[in-house]
This record gives sequence, structure tokens and C-alpha cells, in this order.
Amino acid sequence: MAYKSLLTVMTETKLAESALAQMVALAQAQDGHAEALCLGVDRSQTGYYYAGANALILQETLSRANAEAEEILGFAKDYLGKSGVRWSAENGVAQIADLGRHVAHRARFSDLVVLPRPYGEDRGAEAEPIVEAAMFDGHAPVLVVPDEAQAFSKPGTILIGWNEGVEAMRAIRRALPFLQAAETVRIVVIDPPQHGPDRSDPGGMLSQMLSRHGVRCEIDVLSKTMTRVSDILNRHAADTDADMIVMGAYGHSRFREAILGGATRNMLEQATVPVFMAH
Repeated sequence: MAYKSLLTVMTETKLAESALAQMVALAQAQDGHAEALCLGVDRSQTGYYYAGANALILQETLSRANAEAEEILGFAKDYLGKSGVRWSAENGVAQIADLGRHVAHRARFSDLVVLPRPYGEDRGAEAEPIVEAAMFDGHAPVLVVPDEAQAFSKPGTILIGWNEGVEAMRAIRRALPFLQAAETVRIVVIDPPQHGPDRSDPGGMLSQMLSRHGVRCEIDVLSKTMTRVSDILNRHAADTDADMIVMGAYGHSRFREAILGGATRNMLEQATVPVFMAH
């Protein structure tokens, strides 16, 4: 099993290179196909324009979005054309309110979506909805790459954030190609329940399952010495020189399928290594 269809979604060029580099590295290692969807985003809120101005303003914002899409496409073609991998790139324009539909459609037919971190300076308002759409609507696993991360083709050490939850197990199953390729997989259990079925061997059954797939596992049981679990995982990633963190993506919303929950948001804001998530 490998990630043969790799997708990234680009809405600007300044922060896209880390995700492009990671996608190319994986395509080279797994003989995959790298695809870039280059979108110019129309951020207009047409309902707030005064009467008579709509047509002119809409034309201006549409022209600007088309120009941005062409610029992003040129950047992607130049980058991917020099990479030596099989690739494709296309551009289009999407209104920000309709962005998720376009991303979800492409993500649905991808093995893995590689995206830049959605939080931080110079991020557009569309960065977070793109991650949400790929995971929650496109049902694809997502690898979120921090700006400063070094691209890897084969991870050395991977941390799994394990809490016995359905989301975490789904992410682990989708991450199996990475887990099998890694030198070491560390199953991280934070304050395991004292009365749970695995209280005498936290993480043991998961380790057994993964070992049958050829995964080399270790179990790290940690105390919750910090308020947020994401802080503990990030600190442990630094302490163990991990290349990636695998975790379930948590969401909540009354109005759509899901938006990123607080624990997931905290992790993506602070992580310094790529984070693999699935929902």
C-alpha cells in the first residue's frame, strides 16, 4: 500500500513551498502522482455592496482572482516541472463561501492531501476551510506541513497520539504506509484511564496490531504535566526527534459536517513537524 495520488491545494505562492516540497518527496519515494489545484479565491461578500455597484465590483474581484490563479499555476508548473515526478496542475476560481465543495471533490479522489499549516501570519481566511473540507467533506487523510519543516521521503520516528478513540484509530489505519516505513513508531499514551480494559498494558493491543503489519513500535506512557495534550505531544516530538505526529482529527459544528475542534486547532498552531490527521 502506498500513497499514489497526492494532492495539494494552493491559494497563494508565499507559503506553498513547504507543502509542495513534501508532496514531491513522497511522490518520488512512492512512485506517486503529484497534483496541484491552484485556486484564485474571490473573497467578495456580494450581499453587502450598495445597489448599482455590484456588477463593477464583481468584475474587478473576479479579474483579480483569475490573475491570482494564473500566477499560482505558473509557480506550481515551474516547481513541479523541475521535480522529476509525474505531476499535473490546473487552476480555477472559487468564491470563498463555495471553496469547500471544490476542495472536497478533489480530495475524495486522492490518497493523501498535503497542505500548509492553516494558522499563522500571512494566512488567508481560506486556509482553515481548505483543511476542513479535505478531511471532513472529502474524507481524505491530510498531512499538514509547518513552514519550517524539512521534507522527508521516509520518516525516521513517528509519534502516535493514542487515546483509544475512534478518530485516532481511523488516522492510524490511514497512516499505515508511513508507519510501516518508519524506523520507530512511538505510541504515546497520556494519563491512561485507571479502570479501562487496557489499564495493565496501555497501548499494548494497538502495538500488537501494528507489529503484525511490520511496524516497529514502542509505547511511551506520559503524565499530563501540561494543560493541553497538544503541548505534551509537541514537547515529546522535540524530545524524541520525531519526524511526524499521527492523530485523529476532532471537529464540531451545528451547521455543516464539522469544523476543526479546539484540540486539533491547538496542535496545528504549535506543531513544528508535519501532522497526519484523518477523521
